[in-house]
Amino acid sequence: MTGKALAATLVLCGLGAAACGGATTGADLARERGPVPPATARTATTPAAGTASDPAAGRSIQSDKPLRGKIVVIDPGHNGQNYRHPAKINKKVNVLTQWKACDTTGTTTANGYSEAAFTWDVSQRLAKILKSRGATVKLTRDDNSGVGPCITQRAAIGNDAKADAVISVHADGSSTANHGFHVIMPEKIGGPVDPVVAASKKLGLDIRNAFARGTGLAYSTYIGKNALDYRDDLGGLNLSTVPKVFIESGNMKNPAEAAKFQQPAFRQKIALSLANGLQKYFKG
Repeated sequence: MTGKALAATLVLCGLGAAACGGATTGADLARERGPVPPATARTATTPAAGTASDPAAGRSIQSDKPLRGKIVVIDPGHNGQNYRHPAKINKKVNVLTQWKACDTTGTTTANGYSEAAFTWDVSQRLAKILKSRGATVKLTRDDNSGVGPCITQRAAIGNDAKADAVISVHADGSSTANHGFHVIMPEKIGGPVDPVVAASKKLGLDIRNAFARGTGLAYSTYIGKNALDYRDDLGGLNLSTVPKVFIESGNMKNPAEAAKFQQPAFRQKIALSLANGLQKYFKG
């Protein structure tokens, strides 16, 4: 979520590397090791068993609306006009472990494709897929031409919706040689997120596995372990009372990944992978 400043006064989003926390045993350990390497795995556009093909959308769908009754909140990171309103987005809010900026601008590719535009497009695609599978879907912002909302409000939207799962969609901005995706999950902080830390971890593992299989992108080479990163400093996680994770879809500063992110077909592949991860989580 880092990036070059679009205004001198802006606070940019930074994801410092954090050690992967939380020991696991048994089935969880196997899940943390992850799926087969993406190069040999089935792609997300291949229909799974018991599904029907939807050629118009280029995806597989369950014919029996498998997500009926589930509430999913999608949080597209940042907003397209954040850079024009530094006073508003730099306002400090309490995320329980520290005070942080209300929101940030996000990062961009070398040719100016913004993280805010990327997350908005992927989130709209994801919402469409989830709705086609029967889920009730709510987004934390209505467009990519506004400001915010603050990270505290983003958490509240998921809580108020009594969401069964929340996913915050992002892409990182690191050194050009760094590449790969990672999933961010909450840690216990003695706060409202504590009761859903275990469920959030399961959600994160299912998202990680589906994302690797569906996109072919590598695990992050520079943050976390096996594409898993545990954080206690993100308001969107600390204030959540429902299972929630962040997906950092890759590094927008890496030329190869930046080129992929600007392809509509690849953004569709990302959305489908996320939908499949959510569906796996709900299936248990």
